[in-house]
Amino acid sequence: MVKSYLKYEHSKTFGVIASSTSNAVWSGEAGISRNTGGGRAVVPANEEVLCWDIKKGELLGRWKDNNCKSQVTAIAPSTTDDDIFAVGYEDGSIRLWDSKIATVIVNFNGHRSAITLLAFDSSGVRLASGSKDTDVILWDLVAEVGLFKLRGHKDQITGLHFLRAQTHGTTEEDGEPIAEDYSGYSASGGFLLTTGKDALIKLWDLTSQHCIETHVAQTNGECWSLGVSPDGSGCITAGNDGELIVWSIDAASLNRYSNRLDDSGSQILHNRGVLHRTGRDRTLEIKFHPRQDYFVVHGSEKNAEVWRIRSEDEVKRSLARKRKRRRERQAAEGVKVGLDGDRADSLETTDDVSSAEIGDFFVLYVIVRTGGRVRSTDWIKSKASKAVQVLVSTSNNQLEVYAIDTAGGPRKSKGDQAPTYSRTLAVELPGHRAEIRALALSSDDRMLATASNGGLKIWNVRTKGCIRTFECGYALCCAFLPGDKIVVVGTKSGELQLFDVATAALLETVKAHEGSVWTLQVHPDGRSLVSGSADKSAKFWNFEVIQDEIPGTKRTTSRLGLAHTRTLKVSDDILSLRFSPDSRLLAVALLDNTVKVFFVDSLKLFLNLYGHKLPVLSMDISFDSKLIVTCSADKNIRLWGLDFGDCHKAFFAHQDSILQVAFVPHNQDGNGHFFFSSSKDKTIKYWDGDKFEQIQRLDGHHGEVWALAVSRTGNFLVSASHDKSIRIWNQTDEQIFLEEEKERELEELYEKTLATSLDQDEDKHNEEEIGAVSKQTIETLTAGERIAEALEIGATDLDIIRNWEMARSTQPNIAPPTRNPLFIALGGISAETHVLAVLQGIRAAALQDALLVLPFATIPPLFTFLNIFATQSMNIQLTCRILFFMLKTHHSQIVASKTMKPMLEGIRGNLRKALRRQKDEMGYNLAALRVISAHMNENTVDYVDDNALAGNEVVSPRKRGFVQVA
Repeated sequence: MVKSYLKYEHSKTFGVIASSTSNAVWSGEAGISRNTGGGRAVVPANEEVLCWDIKKGELLGRWKDNNCKSQVTAIAPSTTDDDIFAVGYEDGSIRLWDSKIATVIVNFNGHRSAITLLAFDSSGVRLASGSKDTDVILWDLVAEVGLFKLRGHKDQITGLHFLRAQTHGTTEEDGEPIAEDYSGYSASGGFLLTTGKDALIKLWDLTSQHCIETHVAQTNGECWSLGVSPDGSGCITAGNDGELIVWSIDAASLNRYSNRLDDSGSQILHNRGVLHRTGRDRTLEIKFHPRQDYFVVHGSEKNAEVWRIRSEDEVKRSLARKRKRRRERQAAEGVKVGLDGDRADSLETTDDVSSAEIGDFFVLYVIVRTGGRVRSTDWIKSKASKAVQVLVSTSNNQLEVYAIDTAGGPRKSKGDQAPTYSRTLAVELPGHRAEIRALALSSDDRMLATASNGGLKIWNVRTKGCIRTFECGYALCCAFLPGDKIVVVGTKSGELQLFDVATAALLETVKAHEGSVWTLQVHPDGRSLVSGSADKSAKFWNFEVIQDEIPGTKRTTSRLGLAHTRTLKVSDDILSLRFSPDSRLLAVALLDNTVKVFFVDSLKLFLNLYGHKLPVLSMDISFDSKLIVTCSADKNIRLWGLDFGDCHKAFFAHQDSILQVAFVPHNQDGNGHFFFSSSKDKTIKYWDGDKFEQIQRLDGHHGEVWALAVSRTGNFLVSASHDKSIRIWNQTDEQIFLEEEKERELEELYEKTLATSLDQDEDKHNEEEIGAVSKQTIETLTAGERIAEALEIGATDLDIIRNWEMARSTQPNIAPPTRNPLFIALGGISAETHVLAVLQGIRAAALQDALLVLPFATIPPLFTFLNIFATQSMNIQLTCRILFFMLKTHHSQIVASKTMKPMLEGIRGNLRKALRRQKDEMGYNLAALRVISAHMNENTVDYVDDNALAGNEVVSPRKRGFVQVA
């Protein structure tokens, strides 16, 4: 009989506040039912997107697509709907999420590598995406298709922004532009500004689908970010060495070009000068404030720079001060200012602004020091006028909000006090600042201890909530002491630290070793523990109650302490220690690649286990003390017998160093010799130690899996990774068989290589600047096969029905034909209904790629069904879309075929009839709406005051610093 195993599945993820793979976005409270006051932060968390209430530090939502395992790499909010967000992933896919219901609305797949940027246009119906594959794709969100692909850049896309020809719109009181009328909106119009790592800035005309301007954006080789001012009058590009280049966008030229009035080739983008940040590293992001004249710039350092755009009056005053200082300096040096100097001063006075340098318009306002390396920033659109607020996402897993005071106005001189800022809000408790290096479960599996560099946290396993947070040293190992009230942590500095969970206090710090404490374990009897260190010794510690005097009184208070009893000296650094469950043996893994087994009572050497080529990083002993499993940096796992020290099996287990192994701690279901291993290759594997077979591979982590802990019951395991996530994997009732698992893994590998090879073939044939959006995936291939199968069955059925109807004209009593069992199973539906159902079942974004799979031999039956759809008015929109796409794709073959001409003429006639019917229906409805509108206007009352007020609105002037610079 074939042995079956119980499957482990991923159930919970926690410990991540914001991962550093993507940008963070601030959003208002439109999607929140209750008023919280701080807004919400939409941030990446590996393959998920988290929505945090910034003020309360609560998790409001978790957006996860179970079909997607890739990390989030870009997030963009919709410009028109506060609940819609576009999210780009590492595999090149894009999903549109509705934050209210936390579900995917639209799914796009067109890029071949990670998405770097996403941008909505001002109407919210088009989305531009940039990727590491150097392509920019424009998506139509209404039709759910890719419009076209722009291929001008030679390296990854680092900036994206839609531009439109300037129209005379109005502004609200708070300075935000009012949404304009999009009744004449064209889905293909407008302009797109892009930058790439190849140091180029390009302006694309989306109407004619070509690049109209290209400039070198940076002088030092790479362009890493693009920021466009809210009014579209200018932009800033940034690269290495803290260099910022300011560009003005000529709105008049853009307007003339969009109206096709300018054939002179006048330039739209103008280089206005260079600014320099205080930091010299790569500039990652530039964000303009949507309402005020500030923008924030940051690299990967622990600060963000806030710059200010001066008004025209301030620039004039600044120039006047400069001129005054120059005169004073000349007077002090005794130089007589002649006639030429007077003329120069008079010229400066007459044309003040044009003589100003770029540094007079853009000035550094304040440098905000953050709690970690800045990964992303976003402005918070608050109503407060005295301070601007910025949301900062740091690479050490936290979110911060800084309020920057603007009430004091601009600084008059360098001697004035710098503007103040303060950290007002933060989300930092539900996660570690550094990667987790050690895990420990309490004896009842209810609490989990996680330790990292500088922090120890205690979690409730069921609710995923953080109960306690302690500050500690650089933790390398940890364990709960008997009673689960005290946690002991071993640090890199050689200390053992005791923490009381109940009182949230540090009880004691013991200087235990001269080197790093790499491992510790509590004795199975619960009365002592052993610690192993890089100082080549293992020390045994007994638990004892110490009476401490309370200062100023004669009373004492008792606490737990550690008393050193014995020391075991070995020949090399100790990396791991394990007691056997029967308390008889102690296994010690050394840096010299060997494992030595000692008797616990006498500390005499019992066994020497040789065989690994690199140091053993972890080991574990089975429940019956008969097997020991060791894992090493040589990527191998070895199973040894503890009776004679013989190696039962050595096998290549992972693609990188194996960091931890752990046996299931009991033998309730005969699984006492099953064990788990975790590795730097980001996977966890489940093994049968008796058959030496892999049972299951657990994928999900996006970094090295540093720590692993199996529950006492064996019902779940906990893993912690370099991606800062803690994941719980639950045992299910679903059975798995080894052969099925092997087949599934081979199928996954085949599908992955198949899709990759198709993409590579497609890339070879596409070198034009503009291309069609297509990407073959397993989904599109299977969809194409479904269409081909439906067409084949449907065409056969049509012939059967046609022959039967012809026979019935001569023999009225002839029996109905025998049709395909599929149609009978579906309720006796017609062939055209079945084909249409198959076509409608394919996502709109994947339909064109699925149709490309079809061979030309299937085109005649497809057109036959399209003709039937047109005759019976069955989903005319889908019919037209498929027809036009197939005509465009197979144009030359269709034109050369004589048999296709009468079929196409029939389709044309039937389509025109159907479209005429729809046109008449729409005209009738429009006329009815006009009549209803006229009736409503007759019954409404206009107030004179409203009209008078509407005409007297005062529009605040926009600053035009980009244009004024000469």
